[in-house]
Amino acid sequence: MNTNLQQGRERLQSAIRTAHGFWLTIKRLLREQFNKNIYTRILFTNVTAFVVGLIALMMFSNFVVKQVTYEQAQQELLRKAKRVNFALSQQKDQAWWSAPAEQTSDQAQGRQDLLKFLSDIFDARIMIIDREGNIMGASAEQEVVPGSKIEEKFLEILSKGETTITRTVDRETGQLIFAAVVPMGNNKDAIENGILLETKPSNLDLSLNKMRLYQVIGGMVILVILIVVSVYLAMHISRPISRLATTVAEISRGSDVLSVEDQPLDEINVLAVQLNKLALRLQKIQTESSRMEEDRSRLFAEISHELRTPLTAVQGFVEAIRDGMVQDEALLERYLDTIYTQTVHITRLVDDILALSRLESGTITVEKLPVDLTALAQGVAISMEGLAHSKNTSILLEKKTENAIVIGDVDRMEQIIRNLLKNAISATENGTIRVGVEARKGEVLLTIEDNGIGIPPDDLPHIWDRFYRVKNQRGSHIQEKGTGLGLVIVKKLIQLQGGKIDVVSQLGKGTTFSISFPSYYQK
Repeated sequence: MNTNLQQGRERLQSAIRTAHGFWLTIKRLLREQFNKNIYTRILFTNVTAFVVGLIALMMFSNFVVKQVTYEQAQQELLRKAKRVNFALSQQKDQAWWSAPAEQTSDQAQGRQDLLKFLSDIFDARIMIIDREGNIMGASAEQEVVPGSKIEEKFLEILSKGETTITRTVDRETGQLIFAAVVPMGNNKDAIENGILLETKPSNLDLSLNKMRLYQVIGGMVILVILIVVSVYLAMHISRPISRLATTVAEISRGSDVLSVEDQPLDEINVLAVQLNKLALRLQKIQTESSRMEEDRSRLFAEISHELRTPLTAVQGFVEAIRDGMVQDEALLERYLDTIYTQTVHITRLVDDILALSRLESGTITVEKLPVDLTALAQGVAISMEGLAHSKNTSILLEKKTENAIVIGDVDRMEQIIRNLLKNAISATENGTIRVGVEARKGEVLLTIEDNGIGIPPDDLPHIWDRFYRVKNQRGSHIQEKGTGLGLVIVKKLIQLQGGKIDVVSQLGKGTTFSISFPSYYQK
């Protein structure tokens, strides 16, 4: 016994595990199909919503139809009960209060025939009862049994003296029965007898079954239409998205921007427009990245070229000294001076490269403070008079305004003036350099003018390029020490402080640099 019970439990647990695994598998498959794409999601959602809605509608309509039908059946039974009461009340020759055993056979047969006649007319089972619940007469002869009584609930209803409709269930068949309890005769009189009418709504179940059938057939037709509409809607939505995805894939491979003219949905058009903007931005970024990569490669090549010359010279002189090839003290001294000069040049070149890199990356910040440009230019000019005198050149300051206050960084502005004066001194020998400061409309203009060798017209547009040197100055000893980055740094420092720089030059007559800054007193 215990073994059989244990085996039964194990089989039940195995069946439960199998059912649970089957349910998890079905659930996983449904989730995968639902999340597969827009097509299946729309179709699955619409069909599920429709089925649930149809079931809810059928349940609600069944409930409503039942209630309405029950109400109509009760009202109809009430009318029948009143008419039966009236018909029986008109039979004065019938003593309804007397029991069947107290009547003659003719009287009992006449009462039976009358009740059966009324039962056939009104399609209801009719019983006559007294106040104790005894059945005094019935439309069905077999129900008239001595001592037969109605249910207690009907007797309670009769005792109230009102016509009442109630519902009950047949104990044998389980079928719904409508019952009407009516006090016999005039309600104002004392209640002696009552009438009980019972009817079975045989057509109700048939009507409900037909209605359900019609609902199912109609639901199936609507479901087919819904599936067709859902498929069309899903294809109408998914097709442009698929085309859009294909086009995006082409863009990722470097194709042109999207075409939004034939997109059927506004949302797709908006998405395509945004993707177009993104594609254009990516193209711009790619172009900028390519340009920066080219600039970086060119910069590395230029730096390598600029460093190779002094490093080669230093390497050659060091190897000569190390190999003992230089025995003369004067020659050794000259070699060492050259090595020192080239290392200074390399150091200055590296410093300028680092400064230019910080300027281009935006890591250098400038202060915004009032600066007297006249006093600053005068101080720089005085500090560089010694270098100018070595070239037999003089520096003249021409002060043309008393209000030469600008907003900027005094250290950066000093660096700008010093670099430009150094270039002017390098290009001028036995000449004059004029530094002028004047005020114009909303700005202060600083000019540095020399009467040196000038810049050739072909070289003038390129003086702002990195590592560019004027061709006719390549042989100059001083110019060879230049890094070719000075003017590039000067221009970026000026732009960083909101200024502008222009240059005018004539070969053999000199060069003039003009720098303008916003005035501190501008309105």
